[in-house]
Amino acid sequence: MKRPPLPHDHSRRIVHDLTWTIGPFVLACALAIALVVWLIDPAPPRSITISAGQTDSSLHQIAREYAKILARNGITLNVLPSDGSVQNLERLLDPKAHVDLALVQGGIASREQASSLMSLGSVAYVPIVVFYRGKGLTLLSQLEGKRVAIGREGSGTRVLSLKLLEANGIAPGGSTQLLPTDGLQAATQLVSNEADAVFLSGDSATRALMLRLLKVPGISVMDFNEARAYTRLFPYLDDIELPPGVLDLGRRIPPETVHLISPTVELVARPSLHPALSDLLIEAAQEVNGTAGILQRAGQFPSPVAHEFPISEDASRYYRSGKSFLYRTLPFWLANVADRALVLLLPVAVLIFPALRLVPALYRWRVRSRIYRYYGALIALERGAMHLSSDDERRALLVELDYIEESLNTLKLPLAYIDALYVLREHISFVRSRLVTSTTKDSRIVSMSK
Repeated sequence: MKRPPLPHDHSRRIVHDLTWTIGPFVLACALAIALVVWLIDPAPPRSITISAGQTDSSLHQIAREYAKILARNGITLNVLPSDGSVQNLERLLDPKAHVDLALVQGGIASREQASSLMSLGSVAYVPIVVFYRGKGLTLLSQLEGKRVAIGREGSGTRVLSLKLLEANGIAPGGSTQLLPTDGLQAATQLVSNEADAVFLSGDSATRALMLRLLKVPGISVMDFNEARAYTRLFPYLDDIELPPGVLDLGRRIPPETVHLISPTVELVARPSLHPALSDLLIEAAQEVNGTAGILQRAGQFPSPVAHEFPISEDASRYYRSGKSFLYRTLPFWLANVADRALVLLLPVAVLIFPALRLVPALYRWRVRSRIYRYYGALIALERGAMHLSSDDERRALLVELDYIEESLNTLKLPLAYIDALYVLREHISFVRSRLVTSTTKDSRIVSMSK
């Protein structure tokens, strides 16, 4: 009879059972965590880049202020100078530019370009202010055939000015001479009669420059009486006002309310921007852009009102409910670690709760399966005893039974399963007694026959 494959060294069996029972569960948890880290990438980068305006522009100064605030939380904001909003948008759309966000004026992006980016909110007005020689100008169409400074090439002022003029029937190549100048240079051309009208916006339309132009005899500022119509035709425009005296209270300049149209500067980012950094940037914008000015009330910016770019879900959540509890109560990096831990624990918890019921059952099955192997060998031996034809075969079965019992003597089980071990010993003794009794009876029968 072939000897059953029973082990004689059980010294490491308990550790082996625990390893093969808990090991797959631990491996599954590790794979779940690795998958979450790979898919969600919860760790925010410590350095990001923003494309701002020229080094002497207000947009560049705003970005520098953002950088100071983010530095408090250990985030480095690299401020990249640019020629203006057009180049800022181009950098955001170019994967090779390695720019994470930018300050972009409304009115320069196509619908397709805007859909591939996201906005963290509007942070400032950049109104279009039209100064002209003479009086009584109420429509942009009245500039037909005149010399008009509409901003330098690549500027957001030029892009928006061309759109507004085109809506009023004035296009490049016609009778109207479109001059590529802005700011102080355009104002100088207007004063020296080298231009009939100028479009000023953003840094060009400073309070000081507007006051200087309004003090020059023969120069007026256009009142956009149709401002509401412009906001309907161009959704990225707002209708704003210059109240009487807002530029100079003592001299009441302007003497009457001046209606203006204005796009906003939006803080635009790529969709890959980390949510924690989105919160920090909006918080910085509230500190930098939330003060009152001649064009805005305190707390008006940053604003979640959608203009040209869709507001991100993270920004909408921040404007609706503010920072989460962790970020309100803990330092940024500690809150981030806690937030990441929660994100990682969720998929692990999905595995843990079923495993709490599955692991004990799996361990119990592994322990009992070792005992069942002995029962299998014992049953095979007992069946062999039913077909004995000689004493040599019977003695061979007793040797096999000794082998089973010898292996069993080295078996180590947890205390909770010791009862099964003693039951097995009783069954081995039962089989042995049957073999011995059968041997004795056979001997008596042989003696009597002699």
